[in-house]
Amino acid sequence: MGRTRAAALGLALVAVLVGAGLGAGPTRDRPLPVAGATTLTPTTPVEPLFPVYVSGWVANPGVVEVGEGSIVAEAVEAAGGALEGAMLEAINLARPLVSGDHVQIPGPGDSVAVAPGTDVGGLISPNRADVSQLEELPGVGPVLAERIIAHREANGPFKTIEDLLDVPGIGEAKLSAIRDLIVVP
Repeated sequence: MGRTRAAALGLALVAVLVGAGLGAGPTRDRPLPVAGATTLTPTTPVEPLFPVYVSGWVANPGVVEVGEGSIVAEAVEAAGGALEGAMLEAINLARPLVSGDHVQIPGPGDSVAVAPGTDVGGLISPNRADVSQLEELPGVGPVLAERIIAHREANGPFKTIEDLLDVPGIGEAKLSAIRDLIVVP
């Protein structure tokens, strides 16, 4: 019985050593540590951010951070969005930003440097333009400019660009020629 017990004890010892050895080796999921090495965890690349100052008619005026390739509209959103009454048409929301830009959102009562009859983008408004400004449009002379003004005075402001087709002397071809140069309302 002594031999059987010694054989069983030896077999148990071999099983324990083999089992311990299986868990100690390298695996696909767990590389062996290297002395003095720092373990790095993969991360998603962080987009570089830069500061932009947003003031005026926004919910949270102040300095916001936007990423590379951002436009004015994104800075306005980062500042909590425009307040009701903000004159967003007075600024170019698609303008690319650079670090340190100042975006001023005008609102009611703010002065906006715009020539009468035009908007900030230089487009002519047939609802506000005078004869000389309307004559800047291709194919619009003094007679047609007077007709545009007479029509708006008789019928109220133009609500859409297509409303100009109601003015005698403006057809599809003329409207097509001036469409990208005017803004309504």
